[in-house]
Amino acid sequence: MKYSVYDKKFNYRYFFDTETGFYMRTGILDENGKDTDVDPFMSSYPHLIDVGIMGHCIHGESGLCKNAGVQCYQSGYHIRKPDMTVEDFRSIAEQCRHITNQLALGGRGDPNQHHDFEQILRICRENDLVPNYTTSGFGMTDQQIQLTKQYCGAVAVSWYRSQYTESAIQKLIAVGCKTNIHYVLSKNSIQEAVERLSANHFPEGINAVIFLMHKPVGQGEQKNMITPDNPYLKEFCRLVNHQEQPFKIGFDSCSVPMIVNYCPDIAKITLDTCEGGRYSCYISSEMVMSPCSFDRVEKYGVSLRNSSIREVWNSPQFETFRASLQKSCPECPDREFCMGGCPLVPEVALCPRETRKQLNFTQNT
Repeated sequence: MKYSVYDKKFNYRYFFDTETGFYMRTGILDENGKDTDVDPFMSSYPHLIDVGIMGHCIHGESGLCKNAGVQCYQSGYHIRKPDMTVEDFRSIAEQCRHITNQLALGGRGDPNQHHDFEQILRICRENDLVPNYTTSGFGMTDQQIQLTKQYCGAVAVSWYRSQYTESAIQKLIAVGCKTNIHYVLSKNSIQEAVERLSANHFPEGINAVIFLMHKPVGQGEQKNMITPDNPYLKEFCRLVNHQEQPFKIGFDSCSVPMIVNYCPDIAKITLDTCEGGRYSCYISSEMVMSPCSFDRVEKYGVSLRNSSIREVWNSPQFETFRASLQKSCPECPDREFCMGGCPLVPEVALCPRETRKQLNFTQNT
């Protein structure tokens, strides 16, 4: 199904194809309906929602993430909450029908291990929503792989450096799933990233490697953050800039300050910085909606038990979060591309500029 929506409040149009996953939005339209090429700051409703259907990680006690060298920002092996119910998920999907494009399934554990995984995927498609998810691949069954092929737009396998990682990737590719690798870029992993990019040492047939910036959130340690003086940073950026790969390379929006400062050959017009509270949001298994899943203490969170998604999207908490993106680094000539970096974890922005100024705002609630 293909559809287009006119956002009357912010005067632009967006397009989405539920079969191919193609998504595009225009710039702000002028009085004649022509694209001005000026990006709208936000949408009147989230286009993508990260839905934390998992309240706990069934592999938590085994230390799966820790053993793989990945520090779980959701603290999945310490926090044990109930998984999201089908009824709660359905209420999200029905509110999003023909407004939101995609639901990224996540939370504290592998979404494919949710006991109602198939029903959740069906509910997405019943409401013309495209589901995607990220998994460790551990314990992934053939049935889950077939469900992924049938319902999902894409799937990402976290780079856990294990046999089950490789196995899940190969099985997903074999049945025709668009398969990405999510690679957490940290002080402990950037050397490996350089070596793998240099030698093209990633599994054959993947669609893309998406690099996710390590954040000191949950079990993520401050000392594992990449800093501007990291000895591998420039070489990593050189490879991203210049070395061709048989797969696509992508980054999460938290990496945009790094790209602006260290990857000069990447066209800045292709960058899309933090979309939290602008085009996307997170809903936890407990039905608390926040601008971003990294708001682990729910500083900007609002319960959906007594409010709709639209009401929370327009809440004072979300407006406070957006204020940082609107006003930080006012003297920087490149502020439109990164908007000052992450409002939640300012130190994650790889920016050595003297003009950097992350503004702090007090919630007016």
